[in-house]
Amino acid sequence: MASKFTRSNRAGWLMAGPAAFLMALFVVLPFLFAILLSFTNQRLVSPNPTEFIGLANYQQLLGVGLLTLEPQRDTEGNVVRQEDGSPAYPRLRDYTRGNPDYPELDGLREWFSFQSGDSRTYVLARDVVFMKALANTFIFVLIVAPLQGGLALVLALLINQRLRGINLFRAIYFMPVVVSIVVVSLLWRFIYDGNSGLLNNLLSALTFGAFPRIDWLGNPSTALGAIIAMSIWQAVGFHMVIWLSGLQTISPTLYEAAAVEGSSPWQTFRYVTWPGLRNTAVLVLIVITMQAFSLFSQIDVMTNGGPLDATQTIVFQAVERGYGKQDISGGSTISVILFILVLSISLLQRWLTRDKR
Repeated sequence: MASKFTRSNRAGWLMAGPAAFLMALFVVLPFLFAILLSFTNQRLVSPNPTEFIGLANYQQLLGVGLLTLEPQRDTEGNVVRQEDGSPAYPRLRDYTRGNPDYPELDGLREWFSFQSGDSRTYVLARDVVFMKALANTFIFVLIVAPLQGGLALVLALLINQRLRGINLFRAIYFMPVVVSIVVVSLLWRFIYDGNSGLLNNLLSALTFGAFPRIDWLGNPSTALGAIIAMSIWQAVGFHMVIWLSGLQTISPTLYEAAAVEGSSPWQTFRYVTWPGLRNTAVLVLIVITMQAFSLFSQIDVMTNGGPLDATQTIVFQAVERGYGKQDISGGSTISVILFILVLSISLLQRWLTRDKR
């Protein structure tokens, strides 16, 4: 018996060996190299030798600071006003460029600011573009994860019916998933076109010309939202299929018992369907989160990170710096930060959605 199990285990390892080798070669090994390179100043093409610089790359990317300034006052103590009536403040550069009283702010730039009474607080960063990419990625994840997961669940519930022609609707909902994301991004770039795009023409027709034409991808206030809408539409069919597989594992006898007890549709969903989808929900949430953090193709095709860095993301920054700017150490550092973020959030999601029984 022991020899039989030994032969079985050996056969299993032989089958899994090639996959494990390829994963180690193309995933684990490059990530280990990324960790090592993140502590250096390695560039793709540089006459200077590579040097160990410790945490300098991480400090450059993640360095932030706060500075609160009071408005300027005249000799009588009155607040000095600008031409538009707003208070006048000292120059920010006087505090962030070689000021011996504020050495911790040296080299920082304004990320954003907000007013609090007469004083104004500036949030500063060493790498403003990366901070924008970090914020945009989190915004994308926080919006896409619940909306895409919820919409996919609704579609799965709708098509989980024994109706004639239901397979046609399943195919229609899943169709955007099988189309290349590059092709989908190109199509939606034409839809969002500010001059003759389909969306503008449709909104103009519905409002009889009252709706103004908007450059959806050229406006910093709408570009990220436009990409979010397209991304939800493109991948919702994939998660719908996962929800559908989970729905089909729930025993029909549970629904029959609920019907006998006179449960309403909401009660049936709450006490029968949703508990049966607990493990599926965890999987869908983790998959959506990982896909959302890897946002790149849509940005590369539709906006290239613009306008005014409004659609920068972490992965786009890693690729742009590592290959576009040949800053291998900077791209590696961003990759390590992304890995830590995704791993931490995935573990947190798993802990929050654990079975507490």
